[in-house]
Amino acid sequence: MSQNLSRELRYSKAAVRSKHGVVAAQNQKAADIGAEVLRAGGNAIDAAVAVSFSLGVLEPWMSGIGGGGFMVVYDAAKKTSHVIDYGMISASGLNPADYPLTGGVAGDLFGWPAVLEDRNIVGYHSIAIPGVVDGMRLALETFGTRSWAESLAPAVALAERGMENDWFLTLHVANAAADLARFPSSKAVFLPGGMPPAPEFEGFLKNDALHASLKRLAAAGARDYYDGELARSLVRDLQAGGSKITAADFSGYRARMVEPLRYDYHGKTLLLPPGLTAGPSLRDALEAAGPKLDRKGLTAQSYLAYAEGLTQAYEKRLAGMGDADNGKSCTSHFCVIDKHGNMAAVTQTLLSGFGSRVMLPESGVLMNNGIMWFDPRPGTPNSIGAAKRPLSNMLPTLVMDQDKPWLAIGASGGRRIMPAVMQLLSFLIDYGMELEAAFHQPRLDASIIGQPFLDPLLPEDVRKAVKARFPQAVEKRRDPLPLSYACPSAVQIESDGNRVGMTEIAQPWAGMAGA
Repeated sequence: MSQNLSRELRYSKAAVRSKHGVVAAQNQKAADIGAEVLRAGGNAIDAAVAVSFSLGVLEPWMSGIGGGGFMVVYDAAKKTSHVIDYGMISASGLNPADYPLTGGVAGDLFGWPAVLEDRNIVGYHSIAIPGVVDGMRLALETFGTRSWAESLAPAVALAERGMENDWFLTLHVANAAADLARFPSSKAVFLPGGMPPAPEFEGFLKNDALHASLKRLAAAGARDYYDGELARSLVRDLQAGGSKITAADFSGYRARMVEPLRYDYHGKTLLLPPGLTAGPSLRDALEAAGPKLDRKGLTAQSYLAYAEGLTQAYEKRLAGMGDADNGKSCTSHFCVIDKHGNMAAVTQTLLSGFGSRVMLPESGVLMNNGIMWFDPRPGTPNSIGAAKRPLSNMLPTLVMDQDKPWLAIGASGGRRIMPAVMQLLSFLIDYGMELEAAFHQPRLDASIIGQPFLDPLLPEDVRKAVKARFPQAVEKRRDPLPLSYACPSAVQIESDGNRVGMTEIAQPWAGMAGA
């Protein structure tokens, strides 16, 4: 923890309330766009699709049409819940032999053994088939009320304008500048003049190729990304760069609808993404921690239960599912609830900050580095392989209260996602906190086994108890960068019918908007 930073600095945000719906997102402009869709008569899924595409323009290092994700949906009219899986898939022609181990440990998000030229981390070999566009198509066709073109219109307008520069954008670009400079299209957009934009530069970073691609996508329809002119452009650029992804890989991609994992916890029903996500691990953590909580109050005993429950869940996850992420990924999460009670919790990602760092020249699409999710060691549950879905940390979650919609929640932040969601759920369910208070409550992070991170604002007796149990625990501030804790957002229906939204208090762009 830097000794230069003020010990008295505190972050704070006020919750947003509305009877007609609320959007909580990692970018204030994106939240405003979603709320405008609700005000214009769209439902929560209409708003979610508009937010998804807008975020890909506003904060393209986090997510976009070159990435993948998960959406958990509650349909108020039919009283049903669903998970839309639009995760990334490796190329059908991928050859694990193209990723030979070189000794040592890779220097990016994961604790994997190093691969030749970091091929699984940066560049064309790290790219998996993206799913965002087909995921949004499936969501809109199944649950939405607006047209595809209407849903993309805000993102098209934003792309024509460009990304608004400020100090937070400069920080993100500067963190990835060395890798972005390796790829001409990425360098041209994000490093004007060869340098990150100065924070005082009051202007916009233009990506004209992306603007043209979004216009094309809005007019031609979602499957143009996989079967049409846009798909052919993407494949040309990918193969020119050495990727094994083919036209057949794109045309064969389909987002899928699956049943949520249902878990009853202390009077509420959690609807979680199943399978290769953090959903099963959240259930494991809550099952381990719940019986040990101090039911009289949020005490050192409770935080110790969180740390121990999370540690047990991660030990099981690492042994049986293959995930070894250390938590530095860049992801977007947002939540929407409308006046009818429809809810959507959405998490999508490029994986690393700026994904593969490759911006495809023809289309201007910043591509994921989804291959990094795989373990490069052969013979493990999550080994690199052809036409495979990797294990991810995404955890969009809905919570029902006696079969009525109550909460949508999730976070970005790689492996730190699950500890944040787990504690926030406990603050709300076990200790009856209001949403705003829960988001201000200090948290710990136990995603690195044996070395929890402790917010210095936790009471001294809490920090002492956790350090006694975990001697390698360290104190980490809750600052925008470097990100030591996840960036959660949530929307909730209060007892009076108000919809309320909150986002991470330490993130300057994250915001809420009411309809």
